[in-house]
Amino acid sequence: MTSTAAPPSAPFVHGATIVYRNLLALRRNPALVVANLAGPISMILLFGYVFGSAMGAAGTVADYRAALVPAAFVLVAGTGLIMVAGSTAVDVRNGVTERFRSLPMSPMAVPLGLAGSQLVLSVLSLTVMAAVGLVVGWRVHTDVVSAAASFALLLLFGYALSWVGIYLGLLIRDVEVVQQLSAPIFGLVMVSSAFVPTETMPAGIRAIAEWSPFSAAITATRHLFGNGSIPDGPLPLAHPVIATIVWSITLIAVFAPPAARRCSRPS
Repeated sequence: MTSTAAPPSAPFVHGATIVYRNLLALRRNPALVVANLAGPISMILLFGYVFGSAMGAAGTVADYRAALVPAAFVLVAGTGLIMVAGSTAVDVRNGVTERFRSLPMSPMAVPLGLAGSQLVLSVLSLTVMAAVGLVVGWRVHTDVVSAAASFALLLLFGYALSWVGIYLGLLIRDVEVVQQLSAPIFGLVMVSSAFVPTETMPAGIRAIAEWSPFSAAITATRHLFGNGSIPDGPLPLAHPVIATIVWSITLIAVFAPPAARRCSRPS
């Protein structure tokens, strides 16, 4: 008897089934969208309205607040990493991943489905976040093409970070430990161009901030939305769009293969 090899499209077909399963869970628990937005919205309210007068230049508090919104968009991608890491750890703890492993499906199907589900959640979260931004005074000052490119870049960056989250969820497996990732992720956003220009930072921290993928994504988003100019600096800040794309592709290439291997390996 000869075995029939799975078609090349099998990982995506099976992954789409996982996406559908996770979206049904999201429909029953829409609070996940709120959880994904709690940090970014709090950031806008805290830094935009409480610290805005001190951190923004005199007379430009509204501009500072508007520049925070693109940073909040990028933080949505960061919180998405934590969300998908948590959901992955829950599936491992509840034995769902083990049951998927017993089915005749591609090893890539489960992580593809998890990443695809988080991509859909990111679309919903960015839609709500954009509405919040409009309420606090954020506006797009470029054309439709640039704005669409910015949202596409944000989704790509978020999709790349979701692979990091999937791998961490499979590696750590403890939901309580995964939840503690919130502080380090927010710390990475803090050490970036989100709140203050990198040139105001001490030399060592400035170097970290200038080469941070979060700084590249924030600078690219601000530039494409017309909420800020490209600053002088090293390559990632001088060419932030290209740098964000390179960072995204690199993260997927580094974390997707080991995530697939961990999904296919018995616990």
